Amino acid sequence: RVTLLELMLEKVSEKNPTNSEEMNVFMSHADFFACCFREKCEAVLKLTSADAEDEEALVTIRLLDVLCEMTSNNGQLEHLQALPGLLETAIDTLRLTHLSGKQAVNVFTATHTMTGQEEISHPAVGFKSHLIRLIGNLCYKNKENQNKV
Repeated sequence: RVTLLELMLEKVSEKNPTNSEEMNVFMSHADFFACCFREKCEAVLKLTSADAEDEEALVTIRLLDVLCEMTSNNGQLEHLQALPGLLETAIDTLRLTHLSGKQAVNVFTATHTMTGQEEISHPAVGFKSHLIRLIGNLCYKNKENQNKV
């Protein structure tokens, strides 16, 4: 599933303009990805325990990456901004990751996971910044979502 999401991320990230048929496919995929993210977003919190490697958490991280990229595309942005529950889920997940980072080892930000000069390799590093990116994209030029935040 992670590999499939990475392939989808590459396709969504392409700078080539998509035709209307591809855009319709992306819209249906966006609905599915948003639904999966809403259902599984708390799986990432399991990564705060020592040496946790949870496949559901890795899938959720990739789902967030794909949603961030989709909301960066103006053609898909309005559709995703209107999805019920996506913004609220992102905000709630950000609150939970912030709290869990204070209570345990904070694996969600690079500044707390670096020790010396070692390379950052934990899959959850940057998760909070991606949540903030998604929230920002969902609020872009959307007064209703801005008021919710």
